[in-house]
Amino acid sequence: MQVETKVCQNCKKDFKIELEDFTFYKKIKVSAPTFCPECRTIRRLLFRNERVLYKKENSASKSKEKIISMYSPESPYVIYDKEYWINDDNWDPRDYGVDYDFTKSFFEQFHNLDKKVPKYALYNVNPVRSDYCNICVDMKDCYLVFGSWYSENCQYGDTVLESKNCVDNSWINKCELSTQLINSDTCYQTFFAQDCENCIDCWFIYDCKNCQNCLFSSNLRNQQFYIENKPVSKEEFFKIKESLLNSLNLKNGLDELFNKYTKVKSQAINKFMIGKNYVNVTGNFINNSRNVKKSHFVSEVDNVRYSIRSVKGQKDTSDVFGVSGGELAYESLNVDFSSNILSTLHGLNLINVSYSIDCDNCNNLFGCIGLHNKSYCILNKQYTKEQYEELVPKIIQHMNDMLYIDSKGRIYKYGEFFPSELSPFCYNETIAQEYFPLTKEEALKQGFKWKDREERNYTIDIKTEDIPNDIKKVKDDMVGKVIECEHKGECNEQCTEAFKIIGAELQFYQRMNLPLPRLCPNCRHYQRLKQRNPLNLWHRKCMKEGCVNEFETSYSPDRPEIVYCERCYQQEVY
Repeated sequence: MQVETKVCQNCKKDFKIELEDFTFYKKIKVSAPTFCPECRTIRRLLFRNERVLYKKENSASKSKEKIISMYSPESPYVIYDKEYWINDDNWDPRDYGVDYDFTKSFFEQFHNLDKKVPKYALYNVNPVRSDYCNICVDMKDCYLVFGSWYSENCQYGDTVLESKNCVDNSWINKCELSTQLINSDTCYQTFFAQDCENCIDCWFIYDCKNCQNCLFSSNLRNQQFYIENKPVSKEEFFKIKESLLNSLNLKNGLDELFNKYTKVKSQAINKFMIGKNYVNVTGNFINNSRNVKKSHFVSEVDNVRYSIRSVKGQKDTSDVFGVSGGELAYESLNVDFSSNILSTLHGLNLINVSYSIDCDNCNNLFGCIGLHNKSYCILNKQYTKEQYEELVPKIIQHMNDMLYIDSKGRIYKYGEFFPSELSPFCYNETIAQEYFPLTKEEALKQGFKWKDREERNYTIDIKTEDIPNDIKKVKDDMVGKVIECEHKGECNEQCTEAFKIIGAELQFYQRMNLPLPRLCPNCRHYQRLKQRNPLNLWHRKCMKEGCVNEFETSYSPDRPEIVYCERCYQQEVY
């Protein structure tokens, strides 16, 4: 079979399954999906809460102290602090093991187990004075940074990798002393920039590589002392820069400069997709990879489809988020260095694992939670190798015979990811809301849970209109004051309505001559998200006059940007 058109049982739209998809499904022994790629992505993202943090009772503490957690106080889950949770001497997840019950559906049994086995409060590995970080590894002196690793003294960011002294950034790598960077790599003292690489002392630039001392420019390569895409002398550059940036410390001055930057971006030439060293790919942000289909933010992979954040040698994989260094993974989330993985969340060094959560260094698991260094377990019960291999095929057949039907009538059998209603999080607590935003009414209509805004009891110390306009007039006693967010909770951006400035943050603003923010960290995060392209792809033609090349791109046809094929982009920019 070359191509089959199916109707998504969730959104009711048509989607195609092609030959290479069927080949993959046959290899991992699952039926073709019944959800379209977009609905499959949303379903996975519903199980990843990065940014919404709470204080919740630590069940591992006799005093029931409150700890920072990604699970709300109302959630039914048992929560341990991470240090206690990872110590095998403290508890054994197999104590919660149960026999498989062939009178109940698998997903019903798994959900019951999931509510009993303790979970860790945050996925925050080796933090040093970085308690308010989640899904992070080796962070030092960081605050409200998410999905990041190996960074130091950074505040308010997502996917901040190996960076230092940065504030308010998204998807940066090896950057330092920078703010408002988006999708940028190896930049130093670079501010308000997007899709840039190896830039130093630059302001308000877009798609620039190997540049230094540039202002309000786009598509530059290997340039120094440029303003508005025109070369100037060193003396003239610093004179104009001083004049332009003298108003930067003022909030209204920054707004004017940012509006000018928006115009710079609108006039830039955009390649249909961002990436380098790729062969036979569709998607965006694809580097050093081949045979990639409708995927985003992937690097060093081979034969990967419908995936996001797949890196470090991952191959023969489909429908994953945050998976690296393994092969044969399907419908999984946050799994590293593993092979033969199906519908598994949060794992490391796994082999032949299906429908499992929070397991490390394990093999041959089915429907397990929280296991370390274990083998041949089903629903957390230990079996012999022979017993396991006899029982698993029966469970798979049972999943296909006794279907799980959710509240919206959607059917789940073996090979489908966990039903969305089994997620421990509400839609607007997860990154599904970031990539595919919904209103409360839209989410409830689709059968998703929704977290209503909690009633805030803040005593506002400083109203938005009373925030000092000039950073030079801000005193150190601003630290810890409750500041009103300009959005006042009237947006769909998880607004906290108020926020505080921390000491390291204020020092950064003062050092860089930047005004205080008017928006809370969540609203600032969503403002950066709006500057990035969606995960969708559209078929378009190159906009260069006379070119007939066509491509798949994340720029929708109704957008105003100039979009070129790779050949025309290279000819224009280089």
